[in-house]
Amino acid sequence: MNRFLISTIILLCAGWLGLSGQNKPPLPVEQAVWTEVQPGVWRARVGQPEAYDLLKAAGAAPKEDALEKMPSTSFPLPMDGIKATRTDGKTYLRFPLEEKEQIYGFGLNFKTVHRRGSILRLHVDHYGEEDNGRTHAPTPFYVSSNGYGVFINAARYLDVYAGTAVRKDSKHPPVATDRNTDPAWSAQPYSDAVEIRVPAEGVEIYVFGGPTPLDAVRRFNLFNGGGCLPPRWGLGFTQRVHRLYTAEEVKEEADEFASRGFPLDYIGLEPGWQSKSYPGTFEWDKTRFPDPEDFVMDMMERGVRLNLWINPYVAADASFARDIEPYTASHTVWVGMVPDFTLPAARDPFFNQLEKDQVAIGVSGYKIDEVDGFDQWLWPDVATFPSGLSGEQMRQTYGLLTQRYTTEMFEARNQRTYGLVRASNGGGVRFPYVIYNDNYNHREFITALINSSFAGVLWTPEARASKTGEEWLRRMQTVVFSPMAMINAWASGTKPWSFPEVAGQVKEMALLRMRMMPYWYSEFAKYHFEGTPPFRAMNLEPGFDVGPEQVTDTLGLEENPYAEAITREVKDQYMAGEYLLVAPMFEGETSRKVILPEGKWFDFYTGDYVGEGEVISVTPGLDRIPVFVKDGGIIPLMPPRLHAPAKGEKVDLEIRHYGGKPGSYRLYDDDGVSYNYQRGDYSFREIRFEKDANGEWKGSLSAPEPGKPNSVGKVTFRSMSDRKSP
Repeated sequence: MNRFLISTIILLCAGWLGLSGQNKPPLPVEQAVWTEVQPGVWRARVGQPEAYDLLKAAGAAPKEDALEKMPSTSFPLPMDGIKATRTDGKTYLRFPLEEKEQIYGFGLNFKTVHRRGSILRLHVDHYGEEDNGRTHAPTPFYVSSNGYGVFINAARYLDVYAGTAVRKDSKHPPVATDRNTDPAWSAQPYSDAVEIRVPAEGVEIYVFGGPTPLDAVRRFNLFNGGGCLPPRWGLGFTQRVHRLYTAEEVKEEADEFASRGFPLDYIGLEPGWQSKSYPGTFEWDKTRFPDPEDFVMDMMERGVRLNLWINPYVAADASFARDIEPYTASHTVWVGMVPDFTLPAARDPFFNQLEKDQVAIGVSGYKIDEVDGFDQWLWPDVATFPSGLSGEQMRQTYGLLTQRYTTEMFEARNQRTYGLVRASNGGGVRFPYVIYNDNYNHREFITALINSSFAGVLWTPEARASKTGEEWLRRMQTVVFSPMAMINAWASGTKPWSFPEVAGQVKEMALLRMRMMPYWYSEFAKYHFEGTPPFRAMNLEPGFDVGPEQVTDTLGLEENPYAEAITREVKDQYMAGEYLLVAPMFEGETSRKVILPEGKWFDFYTGDYVGEGEVISVTPGLDRIPVFVKDGGIIPLMPPRLHAPAKGEKVDLEIRHYGGKPGSYRLYDDDGVSYNYQRGDYSFREIRFEKDANGEWKGSLSAPEPGKPNSVGKVTFRSMSDRKSP
C-alpha cells in the first residue's frame, strides 16, 4: 500500500473520530416550549424526562387557591435566552444572567448566601464543611435578585456552574484584559449564564415569576403544597435526652424541668429506646421501657409528648424483617436492610410497625437520622433497588420518602406531628420536619437558617453543649428565634441550667419563646397558606440594600496568585416573621453592626427608635439578642407558661404595637393539633392599631368567626411607643 493511500486512510479515520482538528458541528440547541401550569409558574420539558423525579417522590401538589391570589406576573426571562442541548445521555441547560444580577439558593448552604460564582454538585450528603453542593437539602432551585426562580425537577446529582463559565458565542462576553498592565484583571471573567448538567436524557424545568424575589419563593413553596403548619406544641420547647435513658430517668427529667419552671412540650428519645439500634428493630427495649404504653400516657399527663429517634435500616431480627427483605436494596447500611420505600410491599411492614408499636399508643413524632451521608455510611451509587431505581436516585430522595410516609401515617390519624430529619430536597416544603446535622459552628448555623428560606426547608440552630456560660446563653438565644427551640443532649446530657451563672437568663429566653407562640403560630400559618418562609434572608425583605459590593478581604498574591475580592453579603442577620429582624450575637462579641432596611425600626424589648434604612452599631449586653421591629409592627404575646395551649383552651393575649405608623396583623387560630384546618376549620382575625380623635393609640381585634375555633381569652393592647422607660 503506497504512502499516499495510507495517509488518506489515516486522515479519513481521524476525521471520523473527531481527531483531525476540524471543528465538529455544534450540538443542536433545543428551544424549550413553556406552558403556564399555575398562575406565575411555567413548565418546560426537554427531551424525555425520567419517570421518577423530586416532585413524584415527595407527592407534591400545588396549593392552587393560594397561587390564584398571588400578584399577576409575566414570564420573567427572555425565552430565547434559555437553551438546552442533549448529548451522551445528558442534558445541558443554560439560563441567562444580567451583569448586576445576584442569585441565591441551590440548597441548604452553611457558609455563603451569594451563589453567583459557585461551582456545585447538588448531592444529598452530610455537610462536610464546604459549600460545594453536598448538603442535607441540595434543592435544585435558585432565586434571582431580579425577582424570579428556577427549579430543575430531577432526582439526580446535578452539576451547576452559577455564572462561572464563558462561552465563545456568549451574547455578552467579557473583555479580555492584560494582567501585566491592567490592575482590574480578574481570574474569574464575567459570565452571563447559569449552566446546569443533568445526567439524564431529558428533564422537567420550572420558572417561577415574581415580581419580587420573595414572590418567587412564595410561588415555589405554594407549588409544592405550602409550608408545614406544626402543632402548637411543636413550637414550644424540646429536650433530647441521653441516648440510654430509662423510662424513669425520662420522667425525672420532665419533673425537674417543671420544678425549675422551665418550659417543656416534648422530649426526644435517642437510639436506646429500641431493643437494638444500628441497625434497628423499631421495637421498645423492655429493660429500659418495660411498659411503653403506660410510660407514654404518664408523660402525656405531665404535659410532655415523646419523639423517637430512628434510622430506617432494619435489623435481621426485627419482627417484620422476613416480610420486608425481598423489597430492600442490594447493599446494607450498618448491616441493616434498606427498604425501597417507593414500593408498597416495603412501606407496609415498616410503617405498620411504627403505627402499632408507637403511634397508636401516643408517640407524637420521629427524628429520622442518617438518610443523608457520608458516602461511607450509606449505600453506594452502585447499589440497586427492587423498584429499578438507581442508588443515586434513591440517595437524592430517601429523605423525602421517609418524611412523606411518616407524615401520611399521622395525617391518617388526623394528628399533627413535628420532627427532625437529616435530608430533604425539592418538593418537601410541606413536610413537618426540621433539618439538623452534626456540625456545631454557631455562625454557620445562622447562615444555614438564612439559606433555608431559599431551599424550601426548615433548619434549627440547636444547642448541645458549650464551654462557657456566655456561649451557652448566646446559643440559646438563637434557638428561641428559630423553627425549633431544641436542646440536643443525646451525648452530653446537658440541661438548660447547666451553667448556673446564666441559668436565669436562659430561663427568661425560654419563657419568651412561649410568650411569642401566638406570633410564631400565625407566621407558620402564613407559611402554609401563603408560602412566606417564617425565617428568611434579608435579601427577601423589601427595601433591604447593602449598597454596592465592596472589597472586604483580599489575600496577598503569595497566598493566592489569583486573588479575588470577596463581595459583601449579609449572613448573620435575618427576618423572623412579618415584622421582626434578628441579629444574633456570638461568643466574645460585645457589639455588632446591623443593617436596617428602609423605614423606621424599633427595639423589640423597649420600643425605642433605633434607626431608618441605615447601618447601626448595637451593644445589647449579655442578656439580650438584638431584635428590632418594623414601624407599625404588631406582635401578639401570651402569658409565660410551661406548655403550649391545649386543644380548646383559651389564652389571654397582650398585643403590642411599635412605632408611629398605624398597623395591622392577621392572628391565626385553629384547634392546634389536628388537620381540620385543611377542611376550613380555622380563622385569621385582624388586629389593628390606629390613633383616635385625641391622638391616642387604640387597638382592636376582629370578632371570632361563628363555628370556628377561638382560643383567645382576655385581650390587652399596648403601644410600645408610649413607654417611658425600658
